[in-house]
Amino acid sequence: MSGWIDGLLSLSQNARWVLFSSMLLGMASGLIGCLAYWKRHSLMSDALAHAALPGVIIGFALLGQKNLTAMTLGAAASALLGGWLIQAIRSSGRIKEDTAMGLVLSIFFGFGIMLLALVNRLPGGGQSGLDSFIFGQAAAMVRSDVIIMSAVAIGVVLLVAVGFKEWKLLLFDPSFARGVGLPVRLLDTVYMAALVVVIVVGIQAVGVVLMAALLILPGLSARYWTRSFGGMLAVSALFGGAAGALGTLASTMGRGWPTGPFIVLAASALFAVSLLFGLRKGLVPALAASGMRVRREVVGDATGEGGRGKRQ
Repeated sequence: MSGWIDGLLSLSQNARWVLFSSMLLGMASGLIGCLAYWKRHSLMSDALAHAALPGVIIGFALLGQKNLTAMTLGAAASALLGGWLIQAIRSSGRIKEDTAMGLVLSIFFGFGIMLLALVNRLPGGGQSGLDSFIFGQAAAMVRSDVIIMSAVAIGVVLLVAVGFKEWKLLLFDPSFARGVGLPVRLLDTVYMAALVVVIVVGIQAVGVVLMAALLILPGLSARYWTRSFGGMLAVSALFGGAAGALGTLASTMGRGWPTGPFIVLAASALFAVSLLFGLRKGLVPALAASGMRVRREVVGDATGEGGRGKRQ
């Protein structure tokens, strides 16, 4: 523990801001991941994250330099195109949604890898740092990147918090939401836009391959601790922020270590703890409750209470 504290104190001011922005990104990802969990869009997160890669490469190729604005816009356009194709393929009626997601994920990611190989062969392409978008590299972020990531993350947190009642109605009773006059189609559009924005700003830190894990794992872990939707959002944001901070801190302790795998490992560790010790359906509490139930039945049978209860 002291090693982690010493590592945190030894970070430069820019590294601390990167750490803080990664924590905010984790919180935003946890919140949006909860919405995706209840909409059964977990695989959609993975598909959109992979679909963003070609847009990143095209944004770089168009300007011939690493311009975050162009690359972000390219990633957003590519991810939105992937989402539209998923819906279009599903609407055909012959292909299921999960199959459409897997199809778009594979095609877009393969196309992105091909573009990356071509760009790396161009003069100066090998030093572009585009490879960091595969697994993430928070250490390569500059001040403007940190500001954009933090602003987007705070905006998403506020969006979910302010519209808490509306999101709850949309997710659990969309028919009632339409009946009371909620703009369901607009809310679905806002949700999809927020999901794409979180993915786009997060791929530089976490990477396109592992960004989906940061969206899925915190919400899945939170399900083992609470039954309420509000509690799940709070716990998911807490776990996402912790995974983002711990993973970024671990990656800064080495030279050239990718951030994404460490963030996912931290999120996986939190999931393992939740799976084992979560108050709601955790394995250890479930085994303990089962043991207590068996013990009560045995004691009841020994004293005759169990038999009287059955005869009654």
